[in-house]
Amino acid sequence: MDPRTARWRAALFAMFLLPGVAMSSWITRTPDIRDRVGASTAEMGLIIFGLSIGAMAGVLCSASLVARYGGRAVTTAGSALNLAGLAVVALGAGAGSGAVVFCGLALFGAGSGLMEIAVNVEGAAVERVIGRPVLPALHGCFSAGTFAGATTGVALTAVDFPVQWHLLIVVLLGVALSVWALRHVPRGTGQERPGSTEAPALGARERLAVWRERRVVLLGLIVLGMALAEGAANDWLPLIMVDGYDLDAATGSLVYALFAASMAVGRFSGERLLSRFGRVTVVRAGAVCAAVGLATVVLAPHPAPAAAAVVLWGLGAALGFPLTLSAAGDDPQGAAARVSAVAITGYLAFLAGPPALGFLGEAVGLRNAMLAVLAVVLLAGTLATAVRPPRPAQQPPRASGPAPEREATDDAPPGSRV
Repeated sequence: MDPRTARWRAALFAMFLLPGVAMSSWITRTPDIRDRVGASTAEMGLIIFGLSIGAMAGVLCSASLVARYGGRAVTTAGSALNLAGLAVVALGAGAGSGAVVFCGLALFGAGSGLMEIAVNVEGAAVERVIGRPVLPALHGCFSAGTFAGATTGVALTAVDFPVQWHLLIVVLLGVALSVWALRHVPRGTGQERPGSTEAPALGARERLAVWRERRVVLLGLIVLGMALAEGAANDWLPLIMVDGYDLDAATGSLVYALFAASMAVGRFSGERLLSRFGRVTVVRAGAVCAAVGLATVVLAPHPAPAAAAVVLWGLGAALGFPLTLSAAGDDPQGAAARVSAVAITGYLAFLAGPPALGFLGEAVGLRNAMLAVLAVVLLAGTLATAVRPPRPAQQPPRASGPAPEREATDDAPPGSRV
């Protein structure tokens, strides 16, 4: 790997780490924020809905902006909105205003949505340059960031550190990290240019056409299930442990930190698992593992087995989202449009999930509401064959002789085909 590409990859690690820290910082303080704004479970679901609305708006715009301006410009704008939104959440928490927290989460989500497509297109480009999987490790940095932010949030919750000052400190650190990282992201990745044979500009009709591709639809359904598994923990896990198992706020946040750590371990193990088992097996096994963890959290009679099951939940949910987005970007021509279509489908989980689970939790309890998540995760597991890389119509023979049976029939990760 040449030094420029190494710096590019390191910068992407930082740009995945930052949203993880920011996200978990506010998640671990949700019990405190709920108490400050005086919201019920259903009302908290509506407040979190702001995050979903912003994220959907951002992800809907992101693909066309990446195609026009390139990934670096969109990542810069997304990072700025992300940090500005977290600052507004801090101010809303300090003022005890649910409306201000809602607005801050909308800005935060818009920044996250803009970055979602841009950084994944950048990651897929690095994969093609270096010839091996990168996206699982990049998403692992997001999970490592959530773990770092969660453990910090647990410690600050335990000592009653003011939530608004906690979030504002995260904003300042995020600004410094973004300024450093964005200098090393090259311009123009994912940009489509009229007349170019390498990255031709796609018209609006061509962008919409990817939604009719069977593989894109199936990938979107997988992301829907796996994103809901991840998002349900991000939105509700601390409150599930607090309200469902009568734990205190600090212990509930600690269980979420355990989930984040499990996600990080699963994602950093992704390259090894992919090289040994392939995409299909990894995604299917992950769905089963997440389903077992979810079922145990719902049914466990005591908080100890529920907390242990969170490890299975996190490990199982870890690779579904990045591997499916990686699959959507297999073909560099139209990659931004396909990644966008799959991510938008996944963001439906973030859009509909928080309020739906909040209202359902109000009626049957948050623990029982997770049964809906369990059903969608099992559906994603049954569709796992869609992540297998498509075979080109004509493929030249390998110079080194016949390929092993797995190479000929299974689903090697995209890096192995470069």
